[in-house]
Amino acid sequence: MGKFDLYKVELKNLSPGVHEYEYFLENKFFVDIDGDEVQKGKVKVNLTVKRTSMVFDMNFQLEGIVYVPCDRCLDDMELPVSTQNKLVVKFGKEYAEESEEIVIIPEEEGEINLAWFIYEFIALAIPMKHIHAPGKCNKAMSSKLKKHTARRADDEDEFDEEAADDIVVDDDAADMPSDPRWDALKGLVENDNN
Repeated sequence: MGKFDLYKVELKNLSPGVHEYEYFLENKFFVDIDGDEVQKGKVKVNLTVKRTSMVFDMNFQLEGIVYVPCDRCLDDMELPVSTQNKLVVKFGKEYAEESEEIVIIPEEEGEINLAWFIYEFIALAIPMKHIHAPGKCNKAMSSKLKKHTARRADDEDEFDEEAADDIVVDDDAADMPSDPRWDALKGLVENDNN
């Protein structure tokens, strides 16, 4: 039995009407699928398949928790996942993805493995920014980040974890004294533009 045989749905022999499936994904699923976004988690998947002639409407309801590395301290952090997704499967001559929601599968095979689709639904439900709540980051890593974060001389010595991910480089040259070597070069650029 293959790693993802549990997630195969035999569509060819499915009778018309509504059919329900339930999966419970644990760490082994995420390790086996070897995706970039998530390596651990516990997610419950409820799948409803509605067959009408040669079309299969699949509605996925996913609820659970995944663990991803914090962008700031790299420790694992817990993120809740709750999403609903739809997939329409049709029979055809060869496999094709017509769009994000429509998939064609070969009629002679008559089955679809949903493991990767489920993983993608989970990955897409995760926010782009993964950062612990203030004060929850790894203290050792936060101190190293503080040590290597560029600050202006007039900034107070206190490190603000919330602001660390929103560091903005100030290009306003009026606040800082300029280097006379750069002033000479700026003069050359201004002369070329005239």
